[in-house]
Amino acid sequence: MEAQNDKKTNRTEISELGEFGIIDRLTKNFELRHASSLKGVGDDCAVIATGKGKAMLISTDLLIEGIHFDLSYHPLKHLGYKAVVASISDLYAMNARPSQITVSIAVSNRFSAEALDELYDGIWHACDYYEVDLIGGDTSASEKGLLISVTAIGEASQKQIVYRNGAKAGDQIIVSGDLGAAYLGLQLLEREKQIFLENPEVQPDLEQETYILRRQLKPEARKEIIDILGELKIKPHSMIDVSDGLSSDILQICTASGMGCRLQESGIPIAKETFERAVKFQIPPLTAALSGGEDYEILFTLSAQDTEKIIKNPLFSVIGEITAQKEGYNLISNSGQVHQLIAQGWNHLNPS
Repeated sequence: MEAQNDKKTNRTEISELGEFGIIDRLTKNFELRHASSLKGVGDDCAVIATGKGKAMLISTDLLIEGIHFDLSYHPLKHLGYKAVVASISDLYAMNARPSQITVSIAVSNRFSAEALDELYDGIWHACDYYEVDLIGGDTSASEKGLLISVTAIGEASQKQIVYRNGAKAGDQIIVSGDLGAAYLGLQLLEREKQIFLENPEVQPDLEQETYILRRQLKPEARKEIIDILGELKIKPHSMIDVSDGLSSDILQICTASGMGCRLQESGIPIAKETFERAVKFQIPPLTAALSGGEDYEILFTLSAQDTEKIIKNPLFSVIGEITAQKEGYNLISNSGQVHQLIAQGWNHLNPS
């Protein structure tokens, strides 16, 4: 009995491990048995060989009401669109193109058929824009709330697939677009929700906040990135999408590659609208860029030679350099101070 009691007190909270810690813990004993299983757990997608140098890529994303979205300010049509974007972004982040999706939902009886029509209208618009087919899924009852699971499927040449673990010392770190907007959009929506709960007569004035709200409510996956890379005959050494926050995602590349990094604050792209809203909220704009999630930009590393080919395109910003692992993970501030880079982005298992 004493041994059993000791075992009961030896409890690890899931939130302590975080999303990637719990994945590592649960899957560490699983080995790939089939030669066709080229990549399992540990990247944006699983990769399965399909013959003749081709591979199928598969990624699944789960969105849960109250954890990943709040229907008090997230329209169902936008939510359907965003659910597809979150999943197919993982394929673009491995230099592949999505071709099909499956969608599974669990709904409570507070949702009408018309409400689900709205959700699937958003899914349809995403399928239409990204040229993917909805080929199946599942539906189930839920005791409370809405759950959406989207599985994205795509194909690529095995030689063109880019993994997280290929970063090399001296690589330049590059990101598309700008960062932090989705996070500030969420903060604004949460503020307006609290104002409404305190005084339902107050009407929000959001006309000047279109950019950050769109980045939160109806984000886009960067489908044009692989076209640009292909035209320039560039294959990144490593790649990931910025869904959990820049600091978390660059550290995933570094950890997988056994490397360190040095980010430059001066290079991190922040849109004017994001900067201004951050200042109004008294949030350091850099914090929003480093720790905010759901930007769905593409983060990748290139040799200095390939960087020269791409840097003239205003879509991309060079934000740092990959270093030896022993040099650690560092951020160089505008004043020249060196700060340790810590993963403080979105934690799916402890969203608070």
